[in-house]
Amino acid sequence: MPAHPAAAPVATLPAWSWRLAPALLVCLAAPAFFVLRVPWVGWALLAAGLAIAVLLERADASARRSAGPDRDETDADGADGAGGADGAGGAAAAGGADGADPGERSIRRPSIVRDLSLIAIGLLIVSSIPLAAELDDLSIVRFGVVLGGAVAVPYVISRWAYRDHAIRFPWRGGGRWNAFQWSWLAAVLVLGWLILPFYFITSGVYLNWPVVDTPDLIARLFVGVGAVGIWDELFFICTCFALLRRHFPFWQANVLQMVVFVSFLWELGYQAWGPLLTIPFALLMGWIFMRTRSLAYVVTVHLLFDAVVFLVLVHAHNPGVLDGLFLV
Repeated sequence: MPAHPAAAPVATLPAWSWRLAPALLVCLAAPAFFVLRVPWVGWALLAAGLAIAVLLERADASARRSAGPDRDETDADGADGAGGADGAGGAAAAGGADGADPGERSIRRPSIVRDLSLIAIGLLIVSSIPLAAELDDLSIVRFGVVLGGAVAVPYVISRWAYRDHAIRFPWRGGGRWNAFQWSWLAAVLVLGWLILPFYFITSGVYLNWPVVDTPDLIARLFVGVGAVGIWDELFFICTCFALLRRHFPFWQANVLQMVVFVSFLWELGYQAWGPLLTIPFALLMGWIFMRTRSLAYVVTVHLLFDAVVFLVLVHAHNPGVLDGLFLV
């Protein structure tokens, strides 16, 4: 899948940066919230990560001031919005205070404090409710309000408070899908059909989802699985990954978003040996988004996978109904 031209970085991000330390702390709050389920540990990690980010940003500002008035700096926080969702802005900004000659124009890095604060806000919102799957009216409304807020609040703050447009949702992205992308959609269905029934049924994790044995409950499950799948891409990829990509090389940003993604899926119900599936899945979604720049494509991939999840859950809770569809 060829990368969209807008993805091409105009400067090289450093292979390693001290900014990785606060970003790691913020992302490690996710397993504290969703795996260990010890909220105070998550709060402490978020606070420590943001505090270190503030110190690093102050040190960067001090270094820029000491460089003298000859450096004509442009603040990338507002100028890099076009690249916010696809990483190009972060790559452009990385060329800032790192090695430019005194007489050259430099670009200041995006604010690590702002970007990590947006991720932290999203995590705090999501962690405010238990994530066990429930299908009653109150649970559905609660999920909708909280998960929707975890996407909407960071977006609103980024756009109208920080005014950096760092979070975007590029629906079309890289244009028309090529033959490989269409083939991959078919492969997702085949892989899901082969792997997911074995995982859900032999591990017993299908019991983490409520019994669906009536048309109403089956319809609610279908809508819920699809809605959460779309939300995953809006929050973990278009928000967390895009913000991290402004500061770190692709593989580092992708691993960090994977930690958050997989932790959420664990509390949602993908337990037992589920991380053996969810870790590569989360990394793959980041890679696909980086290559295609298309929210529509990553959502389609995710929804196809979740369609198989839905069918497997119906099959597991209703023996004999879909026995001819799966091998397990």
